[in-house]
Amino acid sequence: MTVTATSVDESDQLEPQTVPTSRAARLVRLVPALAAALSGVLLYVSFPPRTLWWLSLPAFAVFGWVLRGRSWKAGLGLGYLFGLGFLLPLLVWTGVEVGPGPWLALAAIEAVFVALVGAGVAVVSRLPGWPVWAAALWIAGEAARARAPFSGFPWGKIAFGQADGVFLPLAAVGGTPVLGFAVVLCGFGLYEVVRLVLERRRTRAVQRSAAAVALLSVAVPVVGAVAARPLVSDKAEDGTATVAVIQGNVPRAGLDFNAQRRAVLDYHARETERLAAEIKAGKVEQPDFVLWPENSSDIDPFANADARVVIDTAAKAIGAPISVGGVVERDGKLLNEQILWDPDKGPVDTYDKRQIQPFGEYLPLRSLVGAINENWTSMVRKDFSRGSEPGVFTMDDAKVGLVTCYEAAFDWAVRSEVTDGAQMISVPSNNATFDRSEMTYQQLAMSRVRAVEHSRTVTVPVTSGVSAIIMPDGRITQRTGMFVADSLVQKVPLRSSETPATRLGILPEIALVLVAAGGLGWAIGAGLRARRAGDM
Repeated sequence: MTVTATSVDESDQLEPQTVPTSRAARLVRLVPALAAALSGVLLYVSFPPRTLWWLSLPAFAVFGWVLRGRSWKAGLGLGYLFGLGFLLPLLVWTGVEVGPGPWLALAAIEAVFVALVGAGVAVVSRLPGWPVWAAALWIAGEAARARAPFSGFPWGKIAFGQADGVFLPLAAVGGTPVLGFAVVLCGFGLYEVVRLVLERRRTRAVQRSAAAVALLSVAVPVVGAVAARPLVSDKAEDGTATVAVIQGNVPRAGLDFNAQRRAVLDYHARETERLAAEIKAGKVEQPDFVLWPENSSDIDPFANADARVVIDTAAKAIGAPISVGGVVERDGKLLNEQILWDPDKGPVDTYDKRQIQPFGEYLPLRSLVGAINENWTSMVRKDFSRGSEPGVFTMDDAKVGLVTCYEAAFDWAVRSEVTDGAQMISVPSNNATFDRSEMTYQQLAMSRVRAVEHSRTVTVPVTSGVSAIIMPDGRITQRTGMFVADSLVQKVPLRSSETPATRLGILPEIALVLVAAGGLGWAIGAGLRARRAGDM
């Protein structure tokens, strides 16, 4: 069997060679597959709760080595292995309570997007300046993953692993697409630098040109991140607000945490009243407003007088408005709702979650899923409905944007609150379903990236932890433990200026997708021309 490679750069063309069939040769052919899978694992290790963000660079360097010069078919397979190596451990929390089936299925489906990126990177890997085209292809893959299937699943965006990294200021320049592009470009560029150092057979002029591109691929993201530092600030522009974040805890972890829904509500009311006693004793500063987590009242307070009394009592005790996470039914629709509860007027405003979670808050393909496992359909007996409007509560003159849990992974869901006037952001969440897994830390890192992206204070009230207060520069100033009742009180800056990322919105992502398409088109066109020339 012979293998022939065609290249845009003739100096890179491989001579036809006979592939040995010995056992040793077969083992050698397994090296790229093993390297692809292990580099995916390395990328996973760079994600929270670890602070090894820099491991993403060697991960993509190895991935670049594996893919460069391969056929698109080989790139497809190697990309799939890289995707599995990354996503299987990253998403293991999705099977904590429902078993390995959904976890394995989700990772297998999401890895298909990475496989397609791998095929594309292999195709463009012979182009001049290939790290640029390859990094843009990765972002195009993330863009697709964030939109399909079932409205997308952006978990695992490269940007979300960079909350502690030097590239973080780039989030303020162009959001998660620009931040992710810089990291991937630097990783591919790192491999190209090493490759050119080891390679001697190019002409001096070609070598200098390629070396310049490789060095720029590494240097430009780093220089860009340093240059973006002035965009990151925690200074107050519209004064400050003293905010209280309540973590009431839950009776037990897992899917049945809300089997005692009244207990969950009572826990949050109790922690609020405990904080009120400390305020009265002069131990803690009086908050301007209070933030409860998602699902803190799964008993509908509009339909149940006892729940209404519990919330009302807590609001009066603390003497401040509370944002309450409730599950309500209105006009036949089940809604995951944030309710603004005034201590004197009661409920005065609501926000309905817009990006609801497939297989968690609604069940796509219900009949098919039921045929596979009836227990899964019983977990989501009735689908939640989507909200349609951004949620910005006016709480003691502060504009607080609401981004409920899963929504924090979606660029548009966070940006819409800021463009609608939010001076700070709250991400009420409920992670009790996922026990003590890494999920809560992965989501917390998302909120840190969002803080820098839009230059806003971000609070994260969670039923069972980890709850936190995050400054506009991405620093966590206070945090709770997991599965404890606790509260956080802090004066935080309010800001109204918009970062370039906020103003540009989706445009950087569109630009990078177009770059990816341009590189892919160039490589395919060059390959077709070379093939025609070879047939003549």
